[in-house]
Amino acid sequence: MKTTTMKWALMAMVSACMFFSCKKDEDKPSGCEINKANLSGSYKFTAVEYKQSASATPVNYMQFMEDCEKDNILELRNDGTYEYKDAGNVCASHEVEKGSWNLQGHILTLDDEPLPGTITSFDCKTLVYYVENGITDGDRMTYTMTKQ
Repeated sequence: MKTTTMKWALMAMVSACMFFSCKKDEDKPSGCEINKANLSGSYKFTAVEYKQSASATPVNYMQFMEDCEKDNILELRNDGTYEYKDAGNVCASHEVEKGSWNLQGHILTLDDEPLPGTITSFDCKTLVYYVENGITDGDRMTYTMTKQ
């Protein structure tokens, strides 16, 4: 009799632990849906990774960028326009690039380029997206940007 009672008590404790340790959906951060309003803001590129093919080892592409390019800011505006500014350490030719951007699902396009980017993650602070077949067929450039 004691063994049966002990088994039931143990099962109740395990069940209670499992029930109360599970995270609920409301624990997830709200407002991080991938939409134009949430993506709007100023970003700095914090990582750029290049893979020549699906099986290739990723390469840190930022090592090939000039120091004055590494601190530039991309501003995505609510009205669908963008501005890419040379900030911080200014390059000799510091032109401001302007254009339009659009979002359809997880596809991000700048100036309706034929090479749109696919968003893989966004947590309201960090945006990660990739572009395939940009330099050669089968390659992938992955960009990580942090909101400023």
